[in-house]
Amino acid sequence: MQRIKTFKTLTRGVSAALFLSVQVIICIGTVFWAVAETLGMAGTAAMVLGAIFAVPSAYALFFVSRMAFEAETDPANQ
Repeated sequence: MQRIKTFKTLTRGVSAALFLSVQVIICIGTVFWAVAETLGMAGTAAMVLGAIFAVPSAYALFFVSRMAFEAETDPANQ
């Protein structure tokens, strides 16, 4: 089955991906803030923790974007 790739479906996919990505960033940022404040991290330690959180964040953003694209271009959803 071939995906429907029109301006309408692609803009819907981008909109869904952006919405879900913002939600992911807010959730992961809140967890990062809670962990950093609970452990009393500042400066370099907080930057290292941020780098550790960046890897799953990037994976989640990629996964959410891919799911949104697949859902919006699926012919069954038109």
